Amino acid sequence: MTSNTGAGGAPGAPGAGQPGEHRVQLSKTLQPRWVWAIALGSAVGWGAFVLPTDWIATAGPLGAILGFLIGGLLMIVIAVSYGFLIRSFPVSGGEFAYAHVGFGRRHAFLCGWFLTLGYTCIVALNASALALLSRYVIPQVAERGLLYEIAGWQVYLGEVLIASAALVIFALLNIRGASISGRLQYIFCLVMLAGVAAILIGVLLHPDGQVGNAAPAFALDVPPWTAVLAIVAIAPWAYVGFDNVPQAAEEFDFAPSKAFRLIVLAILAAALLYAAMILATASATPWTELVAGEPIWGTGDAMSSLFGGVGIMLLALSVSMGICTGLNGFYVASSRLLFAMGRARMLPSAFSRLHPRFGTPYLGIGFAAALCLVAPWFGREALLWVVDMSAVGVTIAYTYTCLVAFRLFRGGSVDATRAKLVLSLLGAVIGASFLGLLLLPMSPAALGQESLTALAIWTVLGLLFYLSRRHESNKLSGTELDFLILGTRQRPVGAPDSARSQPAQATVD
Repeated sequence: MTSNTGAGGAPGAPGAGQPGEHRVQLSKTLQPRWVWAIALGSAVGWGAFVLPTDWIATAGPLGAILGFLIGGLLMIVIAVSYGFLIRSFPVSGGEFAYAHVGFGRRHAFLCGWFLTLGYTCIVALNASALALLSRYVIPQVAERGLLYEIAGWQVYLGEVLIASAALVIFALLNIRGASISGRLQYIFCLVMLAGVAAILIGVLLHPDGQVGNAAPAFALDVPPWTAVLAIVAIAPWAYVGFDNVPQAAEEFDFAPSKAFRLIVLAILAAALLYAAMILATASATPWTELVAGEPIWGTGDAMSSLFGGVGIMLLALSVSMGICTGLNGFYVASSRLLFAMGRARMLPSAFSRLHPRFGTPYLGIGFAAALCLVAPWFGREALLWVVDMSAVGVTIAYTYTCLVAFRLFRGGSVDATRAKLVLSLLGAVIGASFLGLLLLPMSPAALGQESLTALAIWTVLGLLFYLSRRHESNKLSGTELDFLILGTRQRPVGAPDSARSQPAQATVD
């Protein structure tokens, strides 16, 4: 299930006990269709089924669809750099490892720290989405035992237990093995896609469902380009999940060169799914009337108006599959990232331990679950502040990945071409632009004060944690850190010398 490689690549090589001489590795068990499902299911999640009315209210039906299609194309540009780096460094950690290759250990920690927050927040948000769904479908269960109110959101014991049960169940499934979670992810995705197809076809064939209900095409109170830009700005959040693929690269049982194609297919499928649900919601009933009512779940109301209980059950099945794929996919990603950072000694080395029977990073999975189990008690509105802020971490990871690819291409990588050089630079610009849209006050997608406060707190915590781990990290030379993170002591062509990122007191092998 696992292997420990020494300096020469063989188990138990001489020098065991020296820093970096042993490197725990994950087993290669993930098949291509499972990896595609991890990318698609993580990228779609619950949002495509719960938030269409919010997006329509912001941009109008056509504006929202255009925003998601443009956002998907921008993500494909960024995915070019991911494809190259996955093929070059098929190891757990993904963007964390890439940041180390291009810019050194401090940048690797920064990237990994913010990405950890992003992944675990999305796990928690998917669990809260399941509780929200239960409020709509089975309120007699979810809305039992009113506890208190936070930020205008009433917290019930019933919904807390539902969200907590989902978190525990998927944590246990992930501990039992990547092959189990991969098979389940693929099945969930197929059911979800079938449900979306049935919903869209049903709406368009229903006598009361018509595309004319989607007029006007854009929101009335803002210019069309501003409305579309507001949707494009959330693309890092809407498509986050395709970047789960590099987190699992160490477990591919196929050539890493196939990863780029799987990512592109997943992004395209996600973009079409988002567009289908927006079109179905807007066509089921006049969207201006639907939005004006400020519904708890607008898409549910739209389906109920056409199909009654059958429509609700079909939609509930589809959104349940989306939630399950999100929970499962981000458990995979967060645990692998924690595993990689633990293996590199940037987090406690306990995170690099593998389950003696199942060979999974069970402590990372358990840690993510424990962190997320706190979230349901704070209510959905308070959680949304943190999740909005976590989009910053995902965007930072996108930008680092593209900058590292650009640096390697410019440094003479064997795969370098002018087109790849341009695309990697363009991807970095897109990532930085997304970051600006989130942080600049004049942006239509700027974070609220609550989210900015949460971002500042997480940044300070990261600085304190980095300082507390600095002594342990300084025990490793740059070459040893290369081995722990990348599985090799040889720097790739085009990468800066590892000595540039090592502390002054470290000794190079």
